[in-house]
Amino acid sequence: MANLELVTAADVRLMQGLAQRVVAIRPDLINSDASFGELARIWGRGHVRDGASWPRRLWFSGGELVAWGWAVLPQGEGSSAYLAYQVHPDHAGLVDEVIDWYDETAPGVDRTVRAGAADGFALNRWAAHGYVTDPAALGDKGIWTQLNERDLTDVARPVLPAGFRFRDADEVGSEAAARAHADAWAPSTYTVEDYLGVRRSAGYRGDLHVLVEAPDGTMASSAIMWLDEVNRTVEFEPVGTHPDYRRLGIGRAMLLHGMRLARAAGATHATVACLGAPGYPNALGLYTGVGFRELSRDAPLIKTG
Repeated sequence: MANLELVTAADVRLMQGLAQRVVAIRPDLINSDASFGELARIWGRGHVRDGASWPRRLWFSGGELVAWGWAVLPQGEGSSAYLAYQVHPDHAGLVDEVIDWYDETAPGVDRTVRAGAADGFALNRWAAHGYVTDPAALGDKGIWTQLNERDLTDVARPVLPAGFRFRDADEVGSEAAARAHADAWAPSTYTVEDYLGVRRSAGYRGDLHVLVEAPDGTMASSAIMWLDEVNRTVEFEPVGTHPDYRRLGIGRAMLLHGMRLARAAGATHATVACLGAPGYPNALGLYTGVGFRELSRDAPLIKTG
């Protein structure tokens, strides 16, 4: 690790800029963990705790970032490495350099990556370097991501159950916002410090972090929206509902409310990601129910150490 450069907040802003340029021409080529909002969320939540195991490399052309690799190195015996990456389609050949860097950075362990299923050139290059479909990802509980999209020209009016109301993170404060996230994914290690890290990330807006408050004051549901003003698109990440308040229509109402807020802020398009394997139908059902349709999906790959 002594000779490896670690991911910084400035790097994340450059990566977000590349994401915006890729979205402008080929949104289906945005890789898992490489979107404008997901980059900020991952960095914000984990850099204090995990940043020492996050080496990265950046590739530039004419002073502009055109590719990057962000490795997550294994932290325990038997664990595998993971790579997040993005390559601008005009510089597709750099994927070979990304792969070589990853293999050199995480030698001797299983190495995983989730390439874009629409990126045929990259998939061929990963295969040429010995990467194959990850068998653990093929089952009903496989971990791969589907990205969904819709336009915001016609968004239905949200309807909440009696006694519930919409709030935002600026109104409810950090402790309530963090608790909403932890409750939605219980059992969870998410803390107020994690949330404050996300809040300080580039692109976060408390007025676009929407929540639903139950009659007893519990934050029953929450979603952070990341507004890409360049492309006039908003990304929901993450979205979650407290187990005690599911199947009440709260998640649907919150998404519709969020889309209306995003439209008022200038967005014309929205995206949201979810686990795509058959064993995780609930989130996909929620999103398709409010008009989202598949844009792209991951192709999970592995190379054994």
